[in-house]
This record gives sequence, structure tokens and C-alpha cells, in this order.
Amino acid sequence: MFYRFRLLPSIWQQIRLSSAFPYLSLLLWILPLLLFSSGDNSLMAHDEGLYARRSRVMFESGDWIAPWGTVHHKTPGPYWLIAISYQLFGISETSVRLPSMILGIFSILLIYEIGKILLNQKMAWLAGLILSVQFLWLQYCRLGTPDVPMIFLVLLAILSVLKAESNPKYGYFWTFIAGLSLGLGFLVRSFMIFLPIVALLPYLIGEHRRHRHLSNPGLYLGFVVGLIPTLSWLWFNWMRYGNDSYEELFRFVFQLGSSERDGNGIIFYLWNVPLKAFPWFFLSLLGLVLLIRRPIPRYQLILVGFPVALFLELSFFSTRLSHYSLCLYPFIAMLAAVGLSWLGKWGDGQIKKVPRNLSYTFGGLGILLVLAGTIILIWVDDIEIRKYATLGLIMGLGWLILPLVWIGRYHFKQKFFTDGYWLAGWLIPCWLALAMAGGLGLLSDYNPDMRVFLQQPAIASILQNHPIYFLEIGGKTGVLLNFYTPIHGEPVNSITELPAFSYAWISATQAAELTTPHQVIGTVQKHQLIQVL
Repeated sequence: MFYRFRLLPSIWQQIRLSSAFPYLSLLLWILPLLLFSSGDNSLMAHDEGLYARRSRVMFESGDWIAPWGTVHHKTPGPYWLIAISYQLFGISETSVRLPSMILGIFSILLIYEIGKILLNQKMAWLAGLILSVQFLWLQYCRLGTPDVPMIFLVLLAILSVLKAESNPKYGYFWTFIAGLSLGLGFLVRSFMIFLPIVALLPYLIGEHRRHRHLSNPGLYLGFVVGLIPTLSWLWFNWMRYGNDSYEELFRFVFQLGSSERDGNGIIFYLWNVPLKAFPWFFLSLLGLVLLIRRPIPRYQLILVGFPVALFLELSFFSTRLSHYSLCLYPFIAMLAAVGLSWLGKWGDGQIKKVPRNLSYTFGGLGILLVLAGTIILIWVDDIEIRKYATLGLIMGLGWLILPLVWIGRYHFKQKFFTDGYWLAGWLIPCWLALAMAGGLGLLSDYNPDMRVFLQQPAIASILQNHPIYFLEIGGKTGVLLNFYTPIHGEPVNSITELPAFSYAWISATQAAELTTPHQVIGTVQKHQLIQVL
């Protein structure tokens, strides 16, 4: 029996050394973060609800070109992905989010493969772990939007050009895949794909004498082939709506590029990205400084040039939103891996000020979070606030690992506290907090009041069995009601057009001015479901 126990370390060592270990460990790391849930789901408005509704119209109508009865301002790639998911798994929030989840997993594996070429295997693996626990990245891996699918294609294109260099024999094939990925990116994200393409140009042009990608016809052939689905869709659109079909695409991108939204000025990403990628953004700055001081031969314009160029593009693009910066996050992860690995090496030598100070700083922040979380859980009754207090408590307890490992190694001379424990002290708190956020429903149940209202037997029965009319219902609530109402009535402009005993959604403003006899069935988010008498 004891002999078997002695075999365990040997077996574990063999598993760690196997070629499959990095992939399996990354899957085991990311899958719980994607799957943990309270068991209840509701969509986020605007974007996720819009994509879910439009995809549902496409799926139910059988018209995969333009089922909305008018020209559309976006390419259909994300609608096709979600509609295919509906066809395979039925209409649900999970089906809406499944494409992003799957491609988010593949993106983690791609960043590992890219990191192996640009850095080394250990830092590549660390970058995959870090990307998984960046809040905004994980959130959008669990949302039905086109952001993660586009980033998957961008990462696939980058890996392909790198593979073309390391495998010249198959260079034509890999550059074809790179072009194909970027061409399909237009199908998924329209003109937004040109932002990462432009960010790649410093590498493609600056290193052209070495890799010759720009003179490889496979790159352009792949791009044209990747555009075929979009061009086919545009052709069928043009047959219905003429020149408006493609003019609407240009009109929308010019609108985005010419007006700010929500007052987000040119410095928006200077504070938003550090906040949403905390603490990894600051570690990535350290990695950036290290790489500027000691450039990586051949690949500096990808690892450093790409994110810097993309950050400048996003900053000068007039419409600035948090999720537009998501393409930066894989590079933040790789740069943070560089910075964190450099800090971790100090654990084997003399005490150094930077990792020591970071350990004590985050330990102090952890103590503050523990105290704040404990006080809130004791004195505050609000359920939503208590959820966030729980997250703060978990994060705070986790960050105490950093000073404890440091003190154990350098004050109590416990040499088994290696740099691996210290690195884990950065990763584990974020993983636990995000896992708890998923378990509490904070990453899946965005509108619980809407969900609870629609699940009432009386409301659910009406929605499932009767057409529901919409009277100028807009905003975020309108987006959600459009998706969660399975049977829509014919478009109407006034309540006087409604048949007797029919049902309709109206806003609170309309309800206050309503003179037609009616019965209020229920109210949710300042909107009413009524029956005309």
C-alpha cells in the first residue's frame, strides 16, 4: 500500500512532462469558469439581446439573408453562428452563448501556441492561465456577441503567419489560413476586423525581408476565399435592396467613427483597460518595459508592436467601448506572463524590493477587502451587495497568499515555498473570485427580475399561446422582451389598432396616457403586459 503512495509523485511527474499536460491543464482551468452558474440565466441588453433576437428571427423565418424586412448594418456572421446553435440545441440563453464559449476555449489554446513561439513554453502556459482570469475576457466568453469569435480568428491568423515562418515547406498553406481567417473576420465583425489587420502591418512590413508574407499569393487567396460568404450575402441583399445593402455597412462604420458615445473621450482606454484587466495590466506594463529593454528577435513587432498599434487605433476611433478593447487582452496576458515570470525568478535569490513590496501591498489590499466584506456580510441585508461582498472576501483571502509565501520563504526559511507558490498567489484569488461570480449568477443572470417575471405560470402561458403586440417598446427592456416573446403580433402604431382581447407590451408612459379599456396582466422594468378588453 505504501509502495503505491510512493508511486504517486512519479506518476504526477510523468503527467506534467507529457505533451498533453499544458492543454489539459488549461482546459481544466477555464472550463469551470465558463460553466459555473447559479442555474438561472437571462440575457444582457443591449448587444447580447439584440444578437439573440435577430438570430432567432433568422432561425424561425428560415431566411438567412435579411429576415428583418429591411437592409441591415452588420454582416451576418454572428447571427449565423447563434442560429446554427439554435438549430442544434434549441432556443435558449445557453445556445446564444455557446459559440463564444467554444471559441473562447480555442482562443486560450491559440494564445498558448503563439506564446510558445514568441516566448517559451512556461510563459505561454502562464499567459493562457492569465487570459482565462481576466474579468472582461471571461465575461465576453460567456456572452453571445461577435467579439470573442473575431479575436479567435485574429489569433488564428497570427499563429498561421508564425507557423509559415517556422515551417517554410508549408508556408503557402499557413499563409492561406491566415488570409482566410482575416477574410472570415469581416463576416463576423464587419469593418472592425481592419483594426487588428492594420495593427499587424508593422510586423508584416517591418519583417518582410525575412518572412516575405506580403509577397505570398496564399495570403491574398485566403483573404478572398474568406470574403466569399460575405460577398455572397451582399449579392443576395443587393438583389433585394439594391445599393442600400452595402451603403448601410459603410454608413454604420462612418457613424461609429465620427461620434463619441457616453462621453468616452480619447483617454477612455487609459483608465478602462487597467480597471477591467486589474491586476494583469500593470504586470503587462512591466513585461512591456522588459521587452523594450531586451527586444525579442524577429517577433518584437508582434508581441509589442501589435498591442501598441491597436491601442492607438482604438483610442483615436471615436466610438470607444470596453469590449472594443478585448483584442488587447491576449497580449496583456502574454506581456503579464513576461513580467510575472521575471518577478518570480527573484524568489530563488536574495530578497528583492519589487516582489516583496508587491506581496505586502496586495496582502494589505487583501486585508482591507476581508474587513470590508466581513462588515458588509454582517450588517447589510441587500442580496446584491452581499454577493459582491462575498467576492471581495474571497479575493482578499486569496491575496493573503502572496505575503504569506514571501514571509514563509525569507523570514522562516521554508525553502519549499518556491516561486511557483508565489505565482499561484496571483492566479488563485482571481480564479476563485470569478468562479464564485459565476456560481452567484453574476456572469449569466443579468436580468433576474425579467426572468422571474416571465417564469410566472400565468405570464408564461400567455406568452406561449398568444401573439403579443408591441407598442413602441424600445431601450434595453424592449430588446429583452423582443427575444423572450416567442409569438409576435403584427406591427401596429396605436392601441386602437389592437383586436379585442389581444395582448400587448406597452411602456409606463403609454400606460399613463391609455384610455382604451384594458387589463394589466403584469409589470416588469416599467413596462406592462396588458390585455385589451
